[in-house]
Amino acid sequence: MLGDRLKALRLERGMTLKQLAELSGLSVGMLSQIENGTADPSLVSLRKLAGVFEAAISSLFTDPDAPLVHVSSPDQRPTLGTTGGEFFYERLTPGRGDLEMLTATIPPGLASSPKLHAHPSTECAFVISGELLVEIGDTEYTLGAGQSITFDSRQGHRYVNASDSETSIVIAVTPPTP
Repeated sequence: MLGDRLKALRLERGMTLKQLAELSGLSVGMLSQIENGTADPSLVSLRKLAGVFEAAISSLFTDPDAPLVHVSSPDQRPTLGTTGGEFFYERLTPGRGDLEMLTATIPPGLASSPKLHAHPSTECAFVISGELLVEIGDTEYTLGAGQSITFDSRQGHRYVNASDSETSIVIAVTPPTP
């Protein structure tokens, strides 16, 4: 799915794996593994690839033949890794490019990214269990189970689990962007 889309974008632009590696800063081996479906890229890697193609991250997953009705099953969901691969987001939506929904379980002490990240979307995070620290600009919000936060994600933001136990969340982003 992702690998096929990445390869199609690369070939549409007449690029070799080596050229894509040079532009993205990723190794030829990693790119080959992503295209073959044997490696899952981190969000940072996806941002780099989307940047090379001047596209949203969601376009790397967009399936023009995505059904109008989509059922998501745990054993069939694509995953997106965080920078260090400490935890993964599971993608709940089919990739039509209009809405992205993700779920994740964040281990204690970890964050969604090393620093604040901004993109032109509206974002909503819902805490299923645990406690979530949401950093938006210079302000921090602490959410508990059952609480949610919605914000303009053009503001730098990130999610942090500052507690001693796992935190499970669901995130909605519209439109999906890197």
